[in-house]
Amino acid sequence: MIVFCFVIFFLLVGLSVDYLYVSALTPGGLPLPLATAGALLLAVFMTVTAFGYGGNLILASVGAEGLDIRIPEHRELHNVVTEIALASGCPMPKVLVAYDASPNAFATGRNEASASICVTTGLLALLSREETQGVIAHEMAHIKNRDILLMMLVSVLLGGVALLADWAQRSFLHSRHRRRGGGNLIMIIPALLLIMFSPLISRLLAMAVSRQREFLADATAVEFTRNPMGLAKALEKIRDANIPFQHASRGTAHLFIVNPFRHRLDERDGKWSDLLSTHPPINRRILLLYQMAGLRPGEQQTKVAALESISATAI
Repeated sequence: MIVFCFVIFFLLVGLSVDYLYVSALTPGGLPLPLATAGALLLAVFMTVTAFGYGGNLILASVGAEGLDIRIPEHRELHNVVTEIALASGCPMPKVLVAYDASPNAFATGRNEASASICVTTGLLALLSREETQGVIAHEMAHIKNRDILLMMLVSVLLGGVALLADWAQRSFLHSRHRRRGGGNLIMIIPALLLIMFSPLISRLLAMAVSRQREFLADATAVEFTRNPMGLAKALEKIRDANIPFQHASRGTAHLFIVNPFRHRLDERDGKWSDLLSTHPPINRRILLLYQMAGLRPGEQQTKVAALESISATAI
């Protein structure tokens, strides 16, 4: 359904270019919608490319590299991924790291057999083993729930819509002085609005899909680890670090466990925030994980402090 909606966007933008640029389907214009046919071919090409090579393209865009087992953090990451793969029943995915100070992670691939998990070095330095387990379980949940194929397709198609819309805008600007006559405003205005706002509409579509899948991945991760506090504490540390991921792009932002750009809008609740953010509010996700553990935020720290105080008194 998502791919179908993106293809419709491609066709509508192509029709708009045909009408505005070459006056196709109008009296005296070209009889064939050439731009529409080109947009359809581009949509098919982007879909096939996304399905076949999207995962590798995304990993290359963030500078992901294979593990170096000589590095202790990399060995520990490999062991954690192996444990979660066994717990989830998924095949062992390919594990990569991105050398970036931002604590973040994402999964991509076509299916379980071709899946990859990429973790930043900033995340490995920041989180404990228990917290890393929570993050890896979240990414493995995306693989298990088949989110990775959907998100990979959305990433590549989102870039295709942006390219097509940019080309359409430039074509209109270069051709508007050469058009004969004023044209039909009833057709021109909607066509222009479509060209201008198609990247925004397609991005909103990607955001809506991503938000719902993040909640599901959090819940599935707890099923794998039986430890909601591991992921909750990881999200708290990632939230407090507040370091943007330098290699991320707007087309791939919805793939990550948290928004790599860390907009203030992502921390707010409400209809507008839900509409314009790639991820649900991180505080809401943390609260739900605490509730799954039967705790309230801050309650576990209070209990731990009390136990440490008792132990110190006994000693």
